[in-house]
Amino acid sequence: MELAYYSDYAVRLVNTEEPARGKDMLTSVEAVRDLFGANQSAARRTTDADVTRFRSVRARLRAVFDAADGGDETLAVDLLNSLLLEFPVSPQISGHDFRDDDGRPLWHMHLADHPSNATAGYAAIAAMGLAFHLTEYGVDRLGLCEASPCRNAYLDTSTNRSRRYCSDRCATRANVAAYRARKRLEADRSENTGRADDSAQPTTASGERRSGLRGR
Repeated sequence: MELAYYSDYAVRLVNTEEPARGKDMLTSVEAVRDLFGANQSAARRTTDADVTRFRSVRARLRAVFDAADGGDETLAVDLLNSLLLEFPVSPQISGHDFRDDDGRPLWHMHLADHPSNATAGYAAIAAMGLAFHLTEYGVDRLGLCEASPCRNAYLDTSTNRSRRYCSDRCATRANVAAYRARKRLEADRSENTGRADDSAQPTTASGERRSGLRGR
């Protein structure tokens, strides 16, 4: 398993909250456990205390995305480094569940955490995965959705660094909103032009009448 895969842990956690909409999905132990996905052994360590701790880590991870999205690379790296120092992991070579045609293990790097609680384990993996993604692809590949008021986090893996939205749904919604805005602007300009033409006509007619009177 590629270490960059773990960066999705960070995205999943950050996107459990939509600040602009006042939504927060981290309201129970079950919600926290769902974040672990197939890692059920780690999920089972979750307790009520982890709900609050997860929210704290979420805020710090969002700050990394905020800094990256705002173009402050140094701040993004500093914030991520602080998480790496607080929540360390031990990289290990693993071959479980993967075999080649000869039945031999397909060795790959794996992140082994030694957490004191579920939050520490999740934070360690999320921070390390995000760090690998950042150093592999660049800080500008960490973004926040431009479709207001979404602002969900995403990782840009496009070849031309063109991603701006967290999902196709948000991209479509933003494009429709932009199209409607252009149409309103065109309609306003057309209406203003029509008003200007209407206001100019009486002046021209009046001028013609005065000119005719002087000719007499």
